[in-house]
Amino acid sequence: QVNLVESGGGLVQAGGTLRLSCAASGRPFSSGAMAWFRQAPGKEREFVAGITWNSGTDYTDSVKGRFTISRDNAKNTVDLQMNFLKPEDTALYYCAATRSFIVIWNSANYYAWGQGTQVTVSA
Repeated sequence: QVNLVESGGGLVQAGGTLRLSCAASGRPFSSGAMAWFRQAPGKEREFVAGITWNSGTDYTDSVKGRFTISRDNAKNTVDLQMNFLKPEDTALYYCAATRSFIVIWNSANYYAWGQGTQVTVSA
């Protein structure tokens, strides 16, 4: 079983920057894809960005050009660099792992989740 722990959330003004990190432990980092999801109050959890084992990436349209996902398989970490943050980016951000080799947007395909880290962007 893999355990995922997120860190790096916080409060930032619009236009600011945050970097989220996800550390995996409990078993060797698999060859599956990893992803970041987010959930704002009153809204469904949504896919933000995903990355394959060999660093192929995919992003939801609203974050393209602003967010960058990366992973270090040797360190068992996945990061999300968030630039030019907007108030609508405010949400609880989750790291997740899937056994799929490709990035999947459907959260039902992810077998492991972190506890989430809060990102709040003020106007």
